[in-house]
Amino acid sequence: MADHDNEVDLHDYPATQSAEPTGPLDLDYLRDKYRQERDKRLRAQGTNQYNFAEGDLAKYDDDPYAPPAQPREPQTEELDVLIIGGGFGGLLAGAAMRKANVPSLRILDVASDFGGTWYWNRYPGVRCDVEAYIYLPFLEETGYMPTERYTAGPEILEYTHLLGRHFDLYQDALFQTRVTGMDWDEEASRWNVTTDRGDRFAARFVTTQSGIFSRPQLPGVPGIETFKGTSFHTARWNYEFTGGDGQGGALDKLSDKRVAVIGTGSTALQAIPQLAASAQHLTVFQRTPTAVGVRDNAPTDVEWFKSLPSGWQQQRMDSFQMLADGTYTDDCPVDDGWTRYWKHTLSAVGAIPEAEMSPERYGAEMEKADYAWNEMIRARVDAVVKDEQKARDLKAYYKATCKRMGFSDDYLPAFNQDNVALVDTAASGIDRITETSIVVDGVEHQVDCIIFATGFELGTTWAHQAGYDVVGREGAILSEKWETGIRSYHGLFTVGFPNIFFMGLTQTGTTICVPHMLSKQVEHIAHVVEKSLERGITSVEATPDVEQEWVDVIAGKSELRRPGQIECTPGYFNAEGKPNDTRSAIGSGIFFPSIEFFDMLADWRAADDFPGLVTTT
Repeated sequence: MADHDNEVDLHDYPATQSAEPTGPLDLDYLRDKYRQERDKRLRAQGTNQYNFAEGDLAKYDDDPYAPPAQPREPQTEELDVLIIGGGFGGLLAGAAMRKANVPSLRILDVASDFGGTWYWNRYPGVRCDVEAYIYLPFLEETGYMPTERYTAGPEILEYTHLLGRHFDLYQDALFQTRVTGMDWDEEASRWNVTTDRGDRFAARFVTTQSGIFSRPQLPGVPGIETFKGTSFHTARWNYEFTGGDGQGGALDKLSDKRVAVIGTGSTALQAIPQLAASAQHLTVFQRTPTAVGVRDNAPTDVEWFKSLPSGWQQQRMDSFQMLADGTYTDDCPVDDGWTRYWKHTLSAVGAIPEAEMSPERYGAEMEKADYAWNEMIRARVDAVVKDEQKARDLKAYYKATCKRMGFSDDYLPAFNQDNVALVDTAASGIDRITETSIVVDGVEHQVDCIIFATGFELGTTWAHQAGYDVVGREGAILSEKWETGIRSYHGLFTVGFPNIFFMGLTQTGTTICVPHMLSKQVEHIAHVVEKSLERGITSVEATPDVEQEWVDVIAGKSELRRPGQIECTPGYFNAEGKPNDTRSAIGSGIFFPSIEFFDMLADWRAADDFPGLVTTT
């Protein structure tokens, strides 16, 4: 069992450390160090270095949470709106259609219930990394109070079910149902959608969102399929093997097991402490360390929550995102690792005298501020981790914006336990997986179980992630149009494919708090659907001119980000070190600042004449 005698009391150092460096910054050293750390992690294959849960590895996509699908009669229906996906995007869309009094709708999902990301990700320790007060939508409307500032996954999953009940969406949902095809019927101005349950839907409008954090990604390591022990992805947790139930209990069946975790991203920060507390021995295989800031979780103050004025949640979301967009505000009530970093960097550039302001000076001050922040993060590793080699390996050398920030108060202390080993794979990668071991630099690490904390399929094309293709006007095939990257108007519309709205990371304004982004997309979609039904509009489609204009706008935004992407350590933000790979939604580009994008959409709706769209009646 785990030895807890070496744990560090996190109260020994402040939870809200200053980001001031302990000494003068050696900028030349840090630039060179960041470059070296990036270069040794670059792989020629880029995103193609990964495997996906298909073919011989299809078992990694099996649903371990669902009961066997019950037989049902195939549905044949004409619908006003078909919503593909039952995560927060689908729930938000369903709620909006309810409020717009859309006569008929269906929601489809391959899972056995609502939840999306939170249905699939039930690994021990899972919780939101943005405070629940802005992450969970409709808190004012439902009257729900999150129990904690950073609510645990089981509570979030139950909240999605609450939303399904609150908006009466269960009656229109079909679960354990996978879309297999979608074809545009020009004469009827409808989408013919088929499923693996034999359903045939004729839908006037379709919203679709392939889950951002749901489809498992696996390392491209030889021998994965030969391992004779137990292996699974964190998004398909095997509680039958580990024990526990995802509700916070011990993983009691691991007390005599040698467990391996491959990956040290945001998921691993949450799962590894749980595994370290239960496994006989835990070996963590790390390519790139995550910069781990303070979590600062706490129970929700009931009186404070009750005192919040009307409109508090939207104001809280908007001010949080304003800081993320680079606009300093003292009106943001969120005080956490995200906002402290943004205020730290924005204060640095805000101190530049107006007469000395230039793009070069701005960039230099931002660089120094980021280095100073990350020196503090690295100092935190030294303050917590007692083993010098582990501490060296756990220090992250990349700019804070190169990866999604990590926050944990129990991840670093886990490496002080005698039963936890860390294997750095940055330079060589993992050689292979055998029937009983993981081999790195010729050294075999014998394990009983391999857990892949290797993220999600974000670097492939939209069609590959969605798992189906779309056939539009005159036989146009979406996978062919988007083979080298998304082409859209505002990220929602694409020429040749009328009446279908693409949600998610599709050339849109992105937010740290993903439901915020989805809510703004849904607001726009609901406007188009509601006005179309009112006015007898049978189809809406972007014009080639506005699509090209938007693609050019996004390309310009991407060009501004390119130098930083090239400098970053490999990850999904820069297509694993190949930012010219534009196949994926992220690679196709985003609009920033997002608040400006949302204002742009609001102005578009206010015009009330569907600018840039061709409509037919």
